[in-house]
Amino acid sequence: MRIYLCEDSFEGILTAVYDAWAGRLGHDNVRLELQGEYNLELFADYVVVLPDDEKAEKVVRTLRQKLSEEVFEYVYKAAMSQERRKADLIYRFIVLAIQRGARIVSEFGNPVVMDIFELVRNVSNESHLLLGFIRFQELENGVLFAKITPKNYVLTLIAPHFEDRLSGENWVIYDAVHEMAAVHARNTSWVLSREAKMPEKLPESGQEEEYEELWKIFFHTIGIEARKNPKCQRNMLPLWYRKNMLEFENNENC
Repeated sequence: MRIYLCEDSFEGILTAVYDAWAGRLGHDNVRLELQGEYNLELFADYVVVLPDDEKAEKVVRTLRQKLSEEVFEYVYKAAMSQERRKADLIYRFIVLAIQRGARIVSEFGNPVVMDIFELVRNVSNESHLLLGFIRFQELENGVLFAKITPKNYVLTLIAPHFEDRLSGENWVIYDAVHEMAAVHARNTSWVLSREAKMPEKLPESGQEEEYEELWKIFFHTIGIEARKNPKCQRNMLPLWYRKNMLEFENNENC
């Protein structure tokens, strides 16, 4: 068994897919694992794979041109998942897709396809939720800043939404879990900064505290005490996301 160890990134996983396929050892004789996420096995040959943009692009072209955009989207979103098995699942899915064609995305009877579908659904759901849960604050220098703590690598999925709607603003969305940031300068395209670290406290603008207080007052004023339903609220707005939402700061009753 040859095990390809790849970086936990879209480019890293697709590079490993390319190398595993090009190795011609037979699909049953290879496996993909994320670096730092594996247990050593006896009689296994380990190969460390470094991300290669050219190899990754070749895999992308195959998915888009020979299969479909939907197949590519499945692979892209699955690579954003927190699931530690995702690299090998993506490899198995691509092998099946090349054998079966674009219709593979609807063959839920296949365990690999179903596993990939679950990863894609989980990533899509979280990115959709965060579009409504993100809260920006204005910093002293006029930059809009938001901190998120997602379970999956969804930053590249949500940044285009805010680039479209806040195109005239300077903003930063910081993923504290994966230590990366989407940075957008006014009227330009956003860029991804990896291994980004932010200080615990950022200097806010003079009016930010006033706006924060007004938002909290509005949030609690529109609530109807007689119709308060904490269980329903937790279903619609999970506790995990409230740590970065202004209206829930220092409020144990929400």
